[in-house]
Amino acid sequence: MPVWMLRLVRRDTGMVTSEYAVGIIAAVAFAAVLYKVVTSGQVSEELQGIVGRALDVRM
Repeated sequence: MPVWMLRLVRRDTGMVTSEYAVGIIAAVAFAAVLYKVVTSGQVSEELQGIVGRALDVRM
């Protein structure tokens, strides 16, 4: 493999700070949307119903 190709591969080995920042912002935005969905009235009622049915199961 030519030396110039090795340099290109080595130069692009990880994320830079700006990519980390964009990734963190995207993760926080996804978490906020997920929190809103899970805490909404209908979803909350469904989750409570699922947990209630799971706890009422006889073994």
